[in-house]
Amino acid sequence: MAEATITFEDVQVDGDKQVKLIKVAGQLDESNVDDEAKKIYKLIEDVGGNLSLIFDFSELEYMNSKSIGYLTDWYSKVSASGGKVAIAQAKSNIVDILQVVGLTQLINTFPSIEEAKVAVV
Repeated sequence: MAEATITFEDVQVDGDKQVKLIKVAGQLDESNVDDEAKKIYKLIEDVGGNLSLIFDFSELEYMNSKSIGYLTDWYSKVSASGGKVAIAQAKSNIVDILQVVGLTQLINTFPSIEEAKVAVV
């Protein structure tokens, strides 16, 4: 069973607008992706509108097709409520996967968290 951890950090809370940093480490695969995804769905539901997300993938080693589907769904939910989504510090193998499936056309990727913050604020 692969290990994956997801942690959340407040980047900015400006009135009713919130930006959350979601740090994903390890491998998202069939053995853990559903449980980890529930945490992000709960965050989106609890905050409601005006939420933007930055995914820090600096320690993400692998993501399966199901995790890509979840990422697409989170993007749709956040965008529908006026928020933005960005990916920061992804390793080249992760960026390659996201490019092949066309996700980089929806979600911008940035080399640093600081650049992603500027893009979503």
